[in-house]
Amino acid sequence: MQTSVTFKNISPSDHLKAYVSDKLNRFDKYLYNPAEANVVLSVEKFRHIAEINIVGDRLSINGKEETEDMYSAIDIVLDKLEKQIKKNKEKTRERRSGKYRSRIEPEMAEVRGFEDNTPHVVEKRIDYKPMDVEEAVMQMELVDNSFLVFTNARTERVNVLYRRKDGNYGLIQPSS
Repeated sequence: MQTSVTFKNISPSDHLKAYVSDKLNRFDKYLYNPAEANVVLSVEKFRHIAEINIVGDRLSINGKEETEDMYSAIDIVLDKLEKQIKKNKEKTRERRSGKYRSRIEPEMAEVRGFEDNTPHVVEKRIDYKPMDVEEAVMQMELVDNSFLVFTNARTERVNVLYRRKDGNYGLIQPSS
């Protein structure tokens, strides 16, 4: 894994760089393709902050932790990242094995035409499950759909997350 380490308000240390690189190399067994890791180690008063961003293998994972010791901050954030990587890999493995049903069932599609020269309306039934917005964004990154319908776990209302042309995501929420 290609690693870049940045130090803020702390003197650069080869020992810290080697420690982070060795710890990040354990993620190579989870990632099939080469990945990049950007590590920012900073100190603010008594807080030691470790922030790690891993990009590669069709996923982008971020983690941040602050403690009173830099080594413990690095260990905790790496444990968080490992959980996220395992969760993403398990989801893709289950999806590829066909464990999940298709969100849009083709046999439920119904075509309604008004006249011969007007457009047809295709109706599809979509199953949606409760999740928070961050999980919905992760789902959108894993699939190539242009939108995702889900129940917001916090508000318990139906929301629509869609991919914008500029690469960002838009969220449609019903007004109260």
